[in-house]
Amino acid sequence: MQIWIIFTVFAAFVQNIRFVLQRNLHHAGMSASSATFARFIFGAPIALMFLLFLIFNFDYHLPTFEPNFFYFSLIGGTAQILATIFTIKLFGKRNFSVGIIFTKTEIIQTAIVGFIFLGEALSVYGSIAIMISFLGILCLSEPKKAFLNKSPAIILNKTAIIGVSAGTLFAISSVGYRGASLSLVEGNYIIRAATTLTFVTIFQAIIMSIWFAINDKNSGLSTLKNWRISCLVGITGVLGSYAWFLAFTLQNAAYVRALGQIELVFTFLASYFFLKEKNSQIEMIGIFLILLSVFLILKSF
Repeated sequence: MQIWIIFTVFAAFVQNIRFVLQRNLHHAGMSASSATFARFIFGAPIALMFLLFLIFNFDYHLPTFEPNFFYFSLIGGTAQILATIFTIKLFGKRNFSVGIIFTKTEIIQTAIVGFIFLGEALSVYGSIAIMISFLGILCLSEPKKAFLNKSPAIILNKTAIIGVSAGTLFAISSVGYRGASLSLVEGNYIIRAATTLTFVTIFQAIIMSIWFAINDKNSGLSTLKNWRISCLVGITGVLGSYAWFLAFTLQNAAYVRALGQIELVFTFLASYFFLKEKNSQIEMIGIFLILLSVFLILKSF
């Protein structure tokens, strides 16, 4: 088994735990931005300590930075902030598993963004998967009304738009992170992934701190006051992100995200056993269609 597969499965598992923790923060009264902030403000010191640990305890050196590293990192980091905020907003609109499913259009969009920025062509399977995925989104978008009323205002409702937007932003962040890591020409995948993670996480923590200081100090402080859960969000965020970055460094971003859909299994387990949520029959059809699109994407690589 190739090692990037192990990294991807681990990243998907840890990411699911982080989303559950952030969902709890949001439902406890924190804003989506505050719950997102927890990931970065507590994750940045951990990422920095890990990078320093690699440098001082192993034979690693910081890679030489090229301009493209900063471009890709800043684009990826900003997109991830917005994508996480959108995803947490979904939790207040539909149940946990369906909210995550909406963001899974990311797998289709990663292939498109990868083609635009990295020149990765979209196969016939990928094109078919886009259509099937869209049908799945219609099933998940206010299911009963969508099939009784063909009005675009019903089908393309606010929840669907937020979810698909989150998927787009996650796709941009994935391609951005792969581009950033590959632009570091020195060192193996371990130090390149750790360097990228540290730079991006510190940038995200700083930019969100500035935003809260100017616009909403109370929300920023609420993240620090709930430090017990927020710290867990930071830890799981860094663990998951480092595993993603390792996989992105070793393999095509669209391929990594395709395999990462195993997170859906973890999502439904968490939704059913811990959150006691249920899905309707039409929602299950939508979920099946999106999983089918995932299968087709896998066959395209």
